Amino acid sequence: MSENVVHLHKNTDPPADNVTTLTVVPDAPPARPVPLWVRSGRAVKAAATHETTRATVRAAARHGLYTFNGGRIVARRAWDGRTGSRYERMIRAAEAAGNLEAAQEWEERLQRFRAARHHRRMDLLHSPVDAAKGVAVGAGMSIGVLVALGVVMAISTGHVGDVVTPLSATIDFIALLIRIVQIVWGPALTIGPFLALLALWSVGRKQHAAPNWALPANVRSGEGEPITPSIVVKALRDLGVPALARAIKEMGDAGASMLGPIRIAGCGVEVDVTLPSGVSTNEVQAKRRKLAENLTRHEHEVFITIPQAARTVRLWVADSGALDEPIGPSPLVTDDTMTADYTKGKAPWGQDLRGDAAALSLYQRHLLITGLSNQGKTVALRSLALWLSLDRSVQFLMGDLKGAGDWAMFDGLATTLIQGPTDEHVIQVTEMVEGAVDEMNRRLQAPPGTVFPPLIVLVDEAQVAFMCPAKGTGKDKRPYGGAKADSRYFMAVRKIHNQGRAVNVLMWQGTQDPTNENLPKLVREGAHTRASLALGTESQARMALGDKAVDGGAAPNLLRPGLDRGTLVVASDGISIPAGQSSITVRTHYIDDDAATAITDRAKALRDGVTTLHAIDRSVEHDPLADIAAVVGDAPRVRTKDVLARLSARNGDAYGDWSFLDLKRVLDDADASPYKSDGVMVVSRDRVARALANRDGEGSASAE
Repeated sequence: MSENVVHLHKNTDPPADNVTTLTVVPDAPPARPVPLWVRSGRAVKAAATHETTRATVRAAARHGLYTFNGGRIVARRAWDGRTGSRYERMIRAAEAAGNLEAAQEWEERLQRFRAARHHRRMDLLHSPVDAAKGVAVGAGMSIGVLVALGVVMAISTGHVGDVVTPLSATIDFIALLIRIVQIVWGPALTIGPFLALLALWSVGRKQHAAPNWALPANVRSGEGEPITPSIVVKALRDLGVPALARAIKEMGDAGASMLGPIRIAGCGVEVDVTLPSGVSTNEVQAKRRKLAENLTRHEHEVFITIPQAARTVRLWVADSGALDEPIGPSPLVTDDTMTADYTKGKAPWGQDLRGDAAALSLYQRHLLITGLSNQGKTVALRSLALWLSLDRSVQFLMGDLKGAGDWAMFDGLATTLIQGPTDEHVIQVTEMVEGAVDEMNRRLQAPPGTVFPPLIVLVDEAQVAFMCPAKGTGKDKRPYGGAKADSRYFMAVRKIHNQGRAVNVLMWQGTQDPTNENLPKLVREGAHTRASLALGTESQARMALGDKAVDGGAAPNLLRPGLDRGTLVVASDGISIPAGQSSITVRTHYIDDDAATAITDRAKALRDGVTTLHAIDRSVEHDPLADIAAVVGDAPRVRTKDVLARLSARNGDAYGDWSFLDLKRVLDDADASPYKSDGVMVVSRDRVARALANRDGEGSASAE
């Protein structure tokens, strides 16, 4: 029988299986030393791949290749100049393009070149003898002249020895030249090769004759990349026109014969491209964006037009970012002495893309400017009116159907100035234009040879008039707006377009966002000068400029709204357009309101004073003598024909048919007869005022 023994004390020894064993970890072995050749390799690699090293290597390679390839370019040019290789390349290229006429022409040029070269070589057989004879004769004549000069000196001085003095001086001068050459010859031989290398480097640098990786960063990335023949040909080859790409590959000169000279044109370059057979110009025009990107440009920096030459497109490529730079101020602002000449002068409007001044003739030309809202239409139209206001003979009838004060500076300069957007303002403007029609009819019925002052009928925001729903009251229910034969505004504009220019009555209109409803076809086609700022669609561009201009490359719909504010495309015979083109792009000068006010102040100083009407009111009874006093204004005297014109503009119904005899009758009855001053008949302000005072005094006396 076993017994359980119970221990009464605690065993403090831990059990064997709970004993923690401490392990000593030895230190890691020291890292193996990196060999010296590895460290050196890493240092060399870091130095070789550093950006400074890369830039240095690229610069060294670039400038070395500039010199080497510059020598190749010069050698190639010299070879082309001495041989007929250039002509042979052109012949092969013309044959590849299917242009047999051009190939024949180049072959004829090659024959003429060979004949001229043969003639020069034959002349070399006789040239040594001719040169020896020439030297002998020249030397003999020179010695004879010197001896003769010495004889004259000897006779003058009385010394026989002076006979050889000129000859001796000439010999001393030749000896001096020989000494100078001996001194300069050594350094010239040393410096000459360096100058030659510098010239070759300059040629290579201008042609960027180095691989793309060695070129500067701005050129290598394409930003501001210069336009060279190879770049243009490559851009055309990659345009996505199969026939064009095949023709370029088959050309012996890789397509260079397609290109005319690349000419600097303002802030860009211009080049004519003769397309090969089977490629039409509209295929290139339709890919303007892709062509621009191939040339490392934005779409708005490339313009494609169609010159007169067959199968030819003209490319104008702007310098990168150049079109975003503003042009200078208008000469109207900078030249306080400038005046205008309606008949022979041209308005300074801005600059074309070539950087040349763009000036517009306004003589007997109706004008239409359109575009999207807030693109600079009013400023462009106003700048023309500002220039013309400096011709004191020009009269203005103005209607601003926006009413924002853009034309307020013409108050006191225009005969009529109506400002406001309401239907009532449209009615007033319509009656103003109808009054101009009455004046036109009066002028047309004047005796042959009569000269009339220019009358500019200007309506800004004309789309408001065309869209006006107002109709006449009483028996006349005709609408003021619309594009039908019963529209009063439409018919008045059409009448001026039909016959106004013959008697210097001209219609200027500014509209926005053209449609067939707010700019009828007959009205837009009646303008001789048509200009458009940025538009939304090609159909609007055709409305603004016509099919001919758009088919010829005009593309206001490709201008950037907001960014190209003030840039417009012009179709007119009043502005210089490159031969073969139907339009030109103009960047107009910006004239702000303060500068415009200063210009109109100068224009007012040239005139005798104009009383501006702000409304047309034919319902009141007219007073001829009072109306004459009103149109004479503050001027001491005004020519009778100007008085008649102002009366007609003031109230066409009452005075539209007046002649000089009618005016003379009223003034004679009032003892204010017109008289001659400087050979012309004038009306005196003082006489008219005195006649009015006497009449009013008599009326007061009779009333008493």
